[in-house]
Parts: sequence; C-alpha cells; structure tokens
Amino acid sequence: MSRSINYTSSPLLASKTPVWRSKFIVACLALAFAGLAGRAAYVQVFGNEFFQRQGEVRFARTLELPANRGKVLDRNGLILASSVVAQSIWAIPEDVDKSDPKLGKLAKLLDMPLAELRRKLVNEDKTFVWIQRQVDEPVARQIAALDIKGIYQRREYKREYPEGEAAAHVVGFTNVEDRGQEGVELTFNEQLSGRNGSRRVIKDRLGRVVEDVRDVVPPVDGRDLQLSIDSKVQFFAYQKLKDAVQANKAKAGSVVVIDTITGEVLALANYPSYNPNRRRNLTGEQLRNRVLTDSFEPGSIMKPFIAALALEKGLVRPETPINTAPGRITIGGSTISDSHPNNVLTVNEVIQKSSNVGTVKMAMQMSPREMWEIYAQAGFGQKPQVPFPGAVSGRLRPYKTWRPIEQATMSYGYGLSASLFQLAQSYTVFARDGELVPVTLLKTDEPATGVRVFSEKNAQAVRHMLAMATGTGGTAVKAQTIGYSVGGKTGTARKQEGKGYAEKKYRAWFVGLAPVEKPRIVVAVMVDEPNNGVYYGGLVAAPVFSETVQQTLRIMGVQPDMSVKPQIVTEVVEESF
Repeated sequence: MSRSINYTSSPLLASKTPVWRSKFIVACLALAFAGLAGRAAYVQVFGNEFFQRQGEVRFARTLELPANRGKVLDRNGLILASSVVAQSIWAIPEDVDKSDPKLGKLAKLLDMPLAELRRKLVNEDKTFVWIQRQVDEPVARQIAALDIKGIYQRREYKREYPEGEAAAHVVGFTNVEDRGQEGVELTFNEQLSGRNGSRRVIKDRLGRVVEDVRDVVPPVDGRDLQLSIDSKVQFFAYQKLKDAVQANKAKAGSVVVIDTITGEVLALANYPSYNPNRRRNLTGEQLRNRVLTDSFEPGSIMKPFIAALALEKGLVRPETPINTAPGRITIGGSTISDSHPNNVLTVNEVIQKSSNVGTVKMAMQMSPREMWEIYAQAGFGQKPQVPFPGAVSGRLRPYKTWRPIEQATMSYGYGLSASLFQLAQSYTVFARDGELVPVTLLKTDEPATGVRVFSEKNAQAVRHMLAMATGTGGTAVKAQTIGYSVGGKTGTARKQEGKGYAEKKYRAWFVGLAPVEKPRIVVAVMVDEPNNGVYYGGLVAAPVFSETVQQTLRIMGVQPDMSVKPQIVTEVVEESF
C-alpha cells in the first residue's frame, strides 16, 4: 500500500525562500572558482619565475667544489705545506634526538664539552649547523660509526705543515676557509688558492643529492709555489737558535741566511715559534716574524760601513793610524767612550776591536749627507723588497736634521734602526765585492744583479777587517767555524724603553759571511734579552752563527777553504756600545 508524503506538513519545507538568496550562493561559488582560476593563472603563467625561484631556494643548491690549494715546496721540492682531505661535521638540529646517549661519545671524539655540543644543536637554524670543521680522518670514521640521526659529514681540505714550528714564520697558515692568514700562505694566497668550481643540484630535506640541474663547473687547482728556503738549513738554524735562546734564558731570537750569489733566503727563523698544525691559544709573541717586523738600533754593525766610506772618500787606508787615547771623545758636550781604552789603532784594528772613538773620528771627517747616502744605498730606512706581510722599513732620519753628536752616534749604530733582515741584506755589500744584492723568497737559478755601493777593492779591504774581528784580539772569536774562514761584526746594545735605555736589558747580534775570500752566504743572528750572565754578541749570537755557517756550507756542497778549530777564549774582548 503506497503511502503519500505531504511535504507541506513540515513548516521548514513549507516556508518560502527568497530567490535572491540562491542566486547569491551561486554567485559566491562562481566568484570562488574565478579566484582559484586567477590564482592558478598567476602561479602558472604570470608569476611563474618567482615561484620557480622559491622552489629552488628550498630544494636547489649550488654546491661549491673546492679547488685543491697548491703546495708550498722548499728549493729541493720537499713539501712545506699541502692540503689533505678532512671531514667536517654538520647537523640538522631538528632531526637530532637531544637525549641520545651517543651524543656524549660524539662530544668526546670532538674534544668538545657536551654542553657546547647541545648548545649548537639548539641553534636558531633548524636545518643546518656546523658542529666542527676539518676533523682528522680517524675521528671522522669513528663518528660515522656512531650513526647518530641528524649528524652528517662533508668532505673538505685541511692544510698540513710537515716542518712544523721550524718553518712556521716563513710558510704561515690558512684559516678554516683555506685562505692565507700569515707568511707566504697570505702573501701568495691568490696563486695558491686556484678557483673553486660549482655543481647545481636538487637536494631532499636530509641533504641528499637527488639530481643535477646544471652542468658541473670543474675547479681549477692552485699552482704550487717553490721557495728559496732549504728545509734542512731552516731546521738546523731554527734548532741552534732555539738552543741559544734557552741556554741564555733570553726572551726571543731570530736568524736569517742569504745566498750571496742568487740573493735567495735559505733560512728565516724565529723563536718562540708555533706549530701551524695546532694553533690553539696562540700569542702575539709566537706569531711575530721578528726577522722582518722588529727594528732596533744596530749598534756596532754599522762601523764597517763608516770604514768603507772613509776608504772610498780617500780619507784613510786600512793601515792609517788613528789615535783613540784616552778611550773617549767629547762632542757637543756629550762624551763617547770605548769599553776598553786603546792608544793608536789602525783602521783595521778599529773594526777588529770595535772602537767607538776610532769610528767617530773617521765619521766626523765626512758630511752628514755622505753618511746618509751610504746608509740609504745599503738599504737602511727602506722597506725590504720582499712580498712579505709586516716587513718594516726601520728609521733613518733626514741628514739635514742631524746635530754633530747625532752624526757621531749614528756612525756606530745609534740614532737609526733596522730589522735583522735589513742588516743581513746590507752585508751582501761586503760579500759581493761592493754590490748590494736584491733578495728573494722564491727559488731562482740565476745570479742576482747587484747595485754598486762601494768599489771592489774597498769592499774586499773591509771584508779583511771583518775576518780580523773573528780572529785573535777580535770581539767574535766564537764565530770561527771548523773548515771555513769567516768574517763578521758583533753588536750589543741596551734596549730602548720609552725615551731612554733599559739598564739591564740588551740585544746581542752578529752578522757575518763565509768563506772570506769568496763569500757564499751571509748569516745574521739576534738574541733578545739574554739573561744568564753574558749578553755580548760575541758570546751569545756568534756561536749560533758558527754552527749555522758550518752546516749550511756543508749542505750547499761548498768546499772547506781552511782548517780552523774554534779557539778557547780565556779573555773576552768586550764590545763598545
């Protein structure tokens, strides 16, 4: 039996609905579809480039393909600096379980407090944070074995320095981004760096590469750099310098060795030094390249230049007598003295015994301009022409401002300043028969072309005086070397403090050459603040010179020119300063 339904029995169904309401609803639906269509058109057509870029920002990455930094080599091809593969540890903080007990093992492997590791993992960037850069390969393998979720590794290059602290001030080091910070690593950074390549890829949220979206641009490796340094000479010079500084309880020391034929720097060392492979807690004292950055009053080192100039001007001959009695001279109200009074000395003996009075008497026969010009020609007051960070020019005031007493003191090395490097280069004038040799830190096989300062005859005459200074009656008997004749000049000076001089603080140095007849090397040594009872350059610095010369000439294959045994010194000839 069919049952009829009366729709009008419901008051809701029976109510009349206005026509405009249904039309309004239909219009709203139509408007919504139109908005969606417009948005789709904007996304797909008009704003397509913007959304493509946004997608790439989130998923596409340009991976830098690091170039392999060039090696730094010594003159014989031995490695002073090279790059090795090292893994860097990074994390996606939001994926790391902060309560994972393996985090303690990770912190221990990285030699990092667990609290510091946790702090890095709560970094604001939830998708990437460096944990530690460039860890050693064995450590990286142990970290990978922990298999901690959210901890990943990235391959990078780490710089290694096989010669360690011995060559640190020459080679320098790079930072974690492989950019040079000190030494030749900084000076020749562009040449060593090369050019990084790139690879455009799409990554997933875990950092895994899904696909390449552009051709790979390969990296261009840096060029190797071959220095003039001989690693064997460098190590030996550094070791002997270190021994001397420690034995004399000194503050610091420096040594430099120059090949007089090519102008190559064979060794350049400082102590204290540092290990460029382990650079935690470095101090300025360790980083300072004192050979180039420290300047000081050279003292008696300057006396041979006055003797050479006097010879050049025809004022004296090597045998000319000079009356130095009573061991002092007064100029402009100031008295200049010798440490030991002498009577009449020849010019040869003035240099041999390091007489201030004899040197001043020669200097006061010259004009200030003549002295200034010779000093300038020898490289004083000018920055050394080596591309090395921090090299100083020293101080050489204009001659027009010199008072008579200043001219006198400058003749024996007070009132001007120079670095040890400048002193070493200046003595190539005597080693190369009157020519100043340009120096280089890069290997070269060609003899250097020098600049004439003194005549060959007068330079050889002064070289004979320097040989006398290392012989009996000289101030540097301990500079003598077994098998090789040597010549040189000692220097000892009180250190400047403020406007005056410290009472018990000295610098001791020695600059010399060998062999005397045909010098092949110039060696300069400086010891700062020796504090073990002796402080004269002839006792503190000269022994380092002796040992360095003997070892260097042997390594270079220079034949011994005589049989000399170091003399036993019973009486010390003190220097005037």
